[in-house]
Amino acid sequence: MPGTFVRACGLSELEENTPKRVELDGTPVSVVMTEGEVFAINDICSHANVSLSEGEVEDCQIECWLHGSAFDLRTGKPSGLPATRPVPVYPVQIEGDDVLVSLNQES
Repeated sequence: MPGTFVRACGLSELEENTPKRVELDGTPVSVVMTEGEVFAINDICSHANVSLSEGEVEDCQIECWLHGSAFDLRTGKPSGLPATRPVPVYPVQIEGDDVLVSLNQES
């Protein structure tokens, strides 16, 4: 159901700038804590169909390890080639130690 938040992981399981891959209702999601915020972005690169959670996080972007495209964690938009299409980002709520994600796409 769109807009429904489900538990993705515990806040205590996240390390700063280290993506955590989770699967929510069959959808691969990368959960990232950076710059004091928690973000959820689809874990599949729009260019090469590989896991973004294996890449690095810097300046609120996650970089695809294969070809170097970086995606804004707030918008999902790529910052440069070879990727030209954004990846979905998802709303996040924090309740206690629970990181909750809604697969209702923000952008």
